[in-house]
Amino acid sequence: MSRNPPTSIVLTGAGRGIGAALARVYAGSNVAMLLIGRDLPRLQAVAADCVARGAVVETAAIDVTEHERLAAAILAFDKAHPVDLVIANAGVSGGLEPGRGFESFATAQRQLRINLEGALATVTPLVDPMRARKRGRIAIMSSLAALQPVGDTAAYSASKAGVLAWGEALGDFVAPDGITVSVICPGFVTSDMSQRYLGPKPFEMTADEAARLIRRKIEAGRPVIAFPWQIVAAIRAGRVLPRFVRRLFLSRVPVEIAQDPHK
Repeated sequence: MSRNPPTSIVLTGAGRGIGAALARVYAGSNVAMLLIGRDLPRLQAVAADCVARGAVVETAAIDVTEHERLAAAILAFDKAHPVDLVIANAGVSGGLEPGRGFESFATAQRQLRINLEGALATVTPLVDPMRARKRGRIAIMSSLAALQPVGDTAAYSASKAGVLAWGEALGDFVAPDGITVSVICPGFVTSDMSQRYLGPKPFEMTADEAARLIRRKIEAGRPVIAFPWQIVAAIRAGRVLPRFVRRLFLSRVPVEIAQDPHK
């Protein structure tokens, strides 16, 4: 671990999946946390686990599309506990309409607003305070779908590709101020979201395993944290193939996504 582990953390999407696992893996004595999510009971359960580990925890039941409320909560926390790590983790997936109809505009828009706009809304309020302090870490949740878009999840792929592009550009902007930006591109991680995916899930990891790996890579300052390595290697190899060959391969991978019960 880093010689200077974070002491003040903002984390969105903290009520379930990777977010809850990240909250628990970072919780400890001398750590203050602001956990943000939409499901207050789940958020409070995660907060109780973190308090039991010695952390001081605040919770905020806010949707990341509520930009003004989100910024106000984050800046109030930052004033009391200068933030040295923000993890923009909140995200949703979509999918095709019944009968393999293309996803609706409303479904696509929801993913763009939560996955992409929500990440920007989480991180942006803290950029200038971190720059003024000349320190801080920023982590933004993307996906391997940013590296290899999937036809059945077009909007999800687009939203996560946007996160990757924005995060890499932000990293270049804040590097002179001593701030690191890590864009996280996981494969299949056991969660409510992954359970909606009814196709094969090669090299699936538990949320706890993913959280431990992510923490190590963030503290090492990795600009892109993509895993598992086997799928990352396959994606990189596939990028040299003609598009029609990749399309043929992807068309043979069954993709079916159940409806999201948390809309």
